[in-house]
Amino acid sequence: MNAAALITGGSRGIGRGIALELAALGYDLVLSFAENVEAASQTQAECLARAATRGRTIRVEVCRADIGETDDRRRLIDFARASFGRLDLLVNNAGVAPRQRADLLEASEESFDRMIRVNVKGPYFLTQLAAQWMIQQQQAGLTSAAGKPKIVTITSISAYTASVNRGDYCVAKAALAMLTPLFAARLAEYGIRVYEIRPGIIATDMTATVQEKYDRLIGEGLTPLPRWGTPEDVGKAVSALAQDLLPFSTGEVLNVDGGFHLRRL
Repeated sequence: MNAAALITGGSRGIGRGIALELAALGYDLVLSFAENVEAASQTQAECLARAATRGRTIRVEVCRADIGETDDRRRLIDFARASFGRLDLLVNNAGVAPRQRADLLEASEESFDRMIRVNVKGPYFLTQLAAQWMIQQQQAGLTSAAGKPKIVTITSISAYTASVNRGDYCVAKAALAMLTPLFAARLAEYGIRVYEIRPGIIATDMTATVQEKYDRLIGEGLTPLPRWGTPEDVGKAVSALAQDLLPFSTGEVLNVDGGFHLRRL
């Protein structure tokens, strides 16, 4: 039986990069998406093709869900349970950026509330539901070749980097970063390990609008590794965790940022 993973926001960008890497490992996948069913279907097809090139047979299911909504979170977990009957890996990837970047002194409460609802409350309570299910699996003795269940949350360098024209996003990512130590501490007794992956400047449709700015900053030495990151870079980090390559680590942060986090003189 294949291991099963649930990837939120799995239809495009970083989520697609993660899905493709897990498909190559032979994971059955549930990919959630909020609006773009065409992108979800494309990712589904690409994952099946990627698995086939590795000689693996997998299933990939897609489910529309707004993780900021209580009913959608429960429906997503129920969908994953009905699809595969098990959950070996949860990847909290879904998130939104501000619809409009606004100066810190002028930003709206509406945008702030949206950031917190989707980027913090959503993964926090989805992880709660997934963790309860994972504990039930452990108590029932259900195991897989992937080892004990794992939870991975995708955050951002914005968790500690001040961007005064999108303060609501930074605050949300900083809050989301606390999810990993909290659940790592709570779930350790069950052998369920919890990780954070913190991407830097990644080439996706979310960053396409500021490409010129980041091209210039990277060219000026913003990152020791002088290039944009890719969704595949993040996917490979998730892949390492999915393969149980860090068996004596939990609560860890993996920086996938080209060295942005280094402090240099």
